[in-house]
Amino acid sequence: EWWAPTCPPFSVSRSTCQSSPWEKRTLRMVGTYVSPVRVYKYPFELVMEAYQLRFPTSPKIPVFLGSEILFEEKSDDGAIHVVERRCKLAVNAPFLVKKVAGVDCLYFMQRNSVDWRERTMKIRAWNETWASRIAVNEECLYRVHPDNPEWTCFEQNGSLEIKSFFGFESLIEKLAMKQYTAQIKNGKEVMEFYIKDILDKGVTYIPPFVDKKEAVEKGEEVGGESKVPVVPDSPKVVKEMSPGSLSCIGERIDSDYIATFLGELDPFQESDLIKFRQGLAANYEGKLPDDTVLLRFLRARDFHLGKSHDMLLRSMAWRKQYQVDRILDTWKPSEPIEQYFCGGWHYEDKDGRPLYVLRVGQMDVKGLLKSIGEGGLLKHLISVEEDGLRRTKEATLSIGKPTCAWTCICDLEGLSMRHLWRPGLKAVYRMMDILKDNYPETLSHMLIVRAPRIFPVLWALVYPFIDPNTRQKIVIYAGNDHQHECGGLSDYVPRGCIPDFLGGPSKVQQCDESLLLC
Repeated sequence: EWWAPTCPPFSVSRSTCQSSPWEKRTLRMVGTYVSPVRVYKYPFELVMEAYQLRFPTSPKIPVFLGSEILFEEKSDDGAIHVVERRCKLAVNAPFLVKKVAGVDCLYFMQRNSVDWRERTMKIRAWNETWASRIAVNEECLYRVHPDNPEWTCFEQNGSLEIKSFFGFESLIEKLAMKQYTAQIKNGKEVMEFYIKDILDKGVTYIPPFVDKKEAVEKGEEVGGESKVPVVPDSPKVVKEMSPGSLSCIGERIDSDYIATFLGELDPFQESDLIKFRQGLAANYEGKLPDDTVLLRFLRARDFHLGKSHDMLLRSMAWRKQYQVDRILDTWKPSEPIEQYFCGGWHYEDKDGRPLYVLRVGQMDVKGLLKSIGEGGLLKHLISVEEDGLRRTKEATLSIGKPTCAWTCICDLEGLSMRHLWRPGLKAVYRMMDILKDNYPETLSHMLIVRAPRIFPVLWALVYPFIDPNTRQKIVIYAGNDHQHECGGLSDYVPRGCIPDFLGGPSKVQQCDESLLLC
């Protein structure tokens, strides 16, 4: 199944192949890579012209030592062009590995099939060196952008299978991942370099393919070659696309959309996100969560597709059962919540993330639970989480960079033994489990300030219930340490947004959407 437990691709699958008692165990490593869609904001013909400049070798690709054409064929009308090359690559591996393997370079076969009529190029590559021990296969596709005929899309799939390699299987897998990652990151830069080189030479437009026979039959004028660089009288105007149109191209996610709305991901994290989305779409009927949600659940399970899948489906069932998607429209805080719950949203942190301030030490948790019950308090906390997700989306659009989490200041002044009421603690544990399972990776930083002497007791009780990833985001300030110019709250929150009760200039006595109600 697509969600079978894997490590980040290239992933490792171990199986025992033992046909006789004296044979050793064979280690098989199998992995796949699925790229997001890379978009070149240039016509297909110009991108193809740039692609040809990479051969027979390219100084922009140091590991590419050279290539030779073994086979070339063109259709009678010139619409189809097939080229098969043998490519020589440098071996970037430790001396001992190269010595054992007995090679200083690798040979790969590459078959390119260009269809000028359909404006596509399919690439298939496979290894010739060590083919009996390692199987590397790659398929790539250049095609016209479905929403803008003046743009070109690039997609890439890769697979690696290590059957055996002199006992160096794990090392070879790591080296392959490292080199493949570098190739993926460098690929678009290389193409952009050659495109710029073509433009600098004055070639700004290459006409698309025209079938001469069809043109003559239609009475159209045909002159010269079908694919000749020309400079038009006026440069072509390429229509810019809105961010919303960049999210998905077919079943793939656009790389520019990832960078703008999801943040920096390495190639294998991008691949996992795409496979996660594709697997859900194939096995789940109904509207899927947006990509920020998928990414949060992947991060919560260290990009383990199987565990992320199970966690997300449980959360989706929970949301449907309790109609969580409608909670901001249908549920309003009760009077005790409005009067006695000491927390609220308060501007943003230094990175533009929403900032929530919570005064636990001033809160009568026992009184709240007796007044509104555990369910009432849980609904309010869920509404805070949902409101936080809404605010992160707004922040992403307003500041122009990915914002998927928020920062929380937790003030513990006033914390005492009355907060260690056992029924209250049990209720808090249950609520923490619900929030942890359904809102993973929504916290950027938890800034705990004015921690009293009793705090270590409370911390020991709560610590086991905190997710390991969340523990790394918690910063604890004792006494007035949070007021230090260096190493205090001002490291995370603009000085002007620090509440007055924490030594800052921001007044929070009154209540409105931007200020804290305490």
